[in-house]
Amino acid sequence: MDPLDALREAGRIAAKVRDTTINEIKPGDKVIDICDVVNKRVAELGARMAFPTNVDINHVAAHYCSPINDKTVIPEGCIVKLDVGVHIDGYIADTAVSKCFNPEYEYLVEAAKAGLDAAIQTIRPGIQARLIGSAIENAIKSRGAQPISNLTGHKLARYIVHSPGYSIPNVGGFGNHTIMEGDIYAIEPFAVPKEADGMVTDGAPSNIYQMQKKRNVKGKAKTMMKFIQGEYMTLPFASRWVLHKFKGPDGVAAFKELLKSKVITSYPQLLERTRAVVAQAEHSVIVTEDGCEVTTA
Repeated sequence: MDPLDALREAGRIAAKVRDTTINEIKPGDKVIDICDVVNKRVAELGARMAFPTNVDINHVAAHYCSPINDKTVIPEGCIVKLDVGVHIDGYIADTAVSKCFNPEYEYLVEAAKAGLDAAIQTIRPGIQARLIGSAIENAIKSRGAQPISNLTGHKLARYIVHSPGYSIPNVGGFGNHTIMEGDIYAIEPFAVPKEADGMVTDGAPSNIYQMQKKRNVKGKAKTMMKFIQGEYMTLPFASRWVLHKFKGPDGVAAFKELLKSKVITSYPQLLERTRAVVAQAEHSVIVTEDGCEVTTA
């Protein structure tokens, strides 16, 4: 498949799964069931996961993914973020949406959407990333909220969700690199109340992992390492995906050995520093001659 067609198809699938799933989410639902249904739907539509499904509740801004046997449920009165990453032959679409079960925080959902819309209207070849950040910041603040300043959108590359060195800031004053035609970005504003700190800090491990380096491990750990390398390559994966394949105490021990040996590393959960509730909106875009094409609309 042509790379642009693959990007568009990945975006179409990600958007369809995102919209279907977020509409179904309600208080009392198990987070692990939401994660699993996203995986199932993506596979049924002919794509693969580029990033484990994130279901982030209230002050968790990003990177909560269910471990095996997770008991976490969606609470009453929360904001929940659903973040879905999909790929076709390594060509990635990344998208997220928020759902609010408390009218008091609905303005945060609207603010995150407004920031995303402003970025989409602003991005074009030749513009500096910091100007997109300013547009996001102004739009979010105009809705009575503020952006999270130390989270950014990210460049997408084939089989690489977070391409190093390039980002789309959510505030002005950062990002002097110039946007180029043909660039592919995931733009993701996060909105919090004005009185919040507006920054995230690392929390507990997220149950999301990535292959770091092949090392000299033995036995089941070696078999698991080869499986991870062949199955996920440079893409992040969920611990429960691997532990469903390698069941029982031996599988858990092998996974711990890979972590201890730094064959794999963990993503931390990202928590708003003052534990304020967070809303998120995200689309993936292809930068075109005079603007951008949103693949996940």
